[in-house]
Amino acid sequence: MQNLAKTSVWLRRLFAVTALTGALVFMGATSLRASERECQHRLEKADHQLHKAAREHGWDSKQADHARHELREAREYCWTHEHKWWDEDDHRWHSDRDWDDHDHDHDRDHR
Repeated sequence: MQNLAKTSVWLRRLFAVTALTGALVFMGATSLRASERECQHRLEKADHQLHKAAREHGWDSKQADHARHELREAREYCWTHEHKWWDEDDHRWHSDRDWDDHDHDHDRDHR
């Protein structure tokens, strides 16, 4: 009977540890996805602001320069926090720090 009680206590502890570990892993994964979504949202917004500034004021305007700066800041933020950055034009993540601060300048040739 004593062995059964010890086994029961051991199984309850094992279950509790397993449940706690599962909860922590799930919370960590959810946090990571939220952080990724935040980065993607920052970059989408900054990219759209650059296109808007260029459309309304021209690619060489101070407004477009400011928007380029904001896009660079958003990319730096995501690179620092996620070690990747979202490319809104290609709709994909980059795992290399390979952006070009003037990568949108070619768009002016198509306007």
